[in-house]
Amino acid sequence: MKREITYKEAIAEGLAITMRTDENVVILGEDLVGGVGKGDDSLLDAWGGPFTVTKGFVKEFGLERIFDTPISENAFIGASIGASMIGLRPVVELMYGDFMGVCFDNFLNQAAKQRYMFGGAQKNPITVRTTYGCGWREGAHHSHVNYSLITHIPGWYVVAPSTPYDMKGCLISAIRNDNPVFVFEHRLLYDKKGVVPEGDYELEIGKGDIKKEGKDITVVAIGGTVNMAINVASKLENENISVEVIDPIWLAPLDEELILKSVEKTGNLLVVDEDNPRCSVATDIITLVAEKGLDYIVSKIKRLNCPNTPVPFSPVLEDEYMITEKKIEEAIKSVLK
Repeated sequence: MKREITYKEAIAEGLAITMRTDENVVILGEDLVGGVGKGDDSLLDAWGGPFTVTKGFVKEFGLERIFDTPISENAFIGASIGASMIGLRPVVELMYGDFMGVCFDNFLNQAAKQRYMFGGAQKNPITVRTTYGCGWREGAHHSHVNYSLITHIPGWYVVAPSTPYDMKGCLISAIRNDNPVFVFEHRLLYDKKGVVPEGDYELEIGKGDIKKEGKDITVVAIGGTVNMAINVASKLENENISVEVIDPIWLAPLDEELILKSVEKTGNLLVVDEDNPRCSVATDIITLVAEKGLDYIVSKIKRLNCPNTPVPFSPVLEDEYMITEKKIEEAIKSVLK
């Protein structure tokens, strides 16, 4: 019988495997230990971060490899970049992706540029884990989708897995990579279950996946929208509409060949992206097709983003703001009309 675990459990398994196989892997973040004292039996009750992903880790790996940090993202991101330059492989938990703003110099000018400026001689194996996505009623400071910001910066690898299987394999690959990697985890996926093999496995960096084959239209969906796109594709089969769902998985490097081959087959394209529309990953993918695959398009190209505003706190407005299956279905039909 195939084993199913949650997206959150897959993250924990990936972290634990890399820590067991490489003593240089360390974890930093806020409330990982929950403030308990060294040698205290209450280590068993350590919080494991705000989302309890690493609960129990400090008991196995000790306070020498699990570090509680001050509420100063700029400080612990900077410390992690330095640690990555002297042989450690830090995995940093940045509680919310929105918080990258307070440490953006470290992302833009330090982690991304060190290896390039040293001609490849300097390794920077830092992995930053962060959450993203609205729907939690947490307002604009805790709900934004901003993977486009990091994807824009040369030097960063960026991944936004949509399944527990992809998450575990990509996270292991990320931590073992000698370059900076940003791992975006959609909070609405944390409790989603999927088939995940036990043990150690890596997924190829920069390789996307066809989540559902089709022939009428290509839907490139990212992270939290992938499962919605699959559900819509299954529903539209009853209307004789065949939808191919592509999950890039890695936003940098991007699997351009996978996307272009799918568009060549279907002749139509919709990109579903929860980020704001201006300078988004959706815009980048549409530009790719316009430059290298426009001859394949028989109808039109369309993108579906969230509005170009901050995420509203009002539940009614947030529901209107979010991408839904209904919006995806309407967008597909508008392309094929």
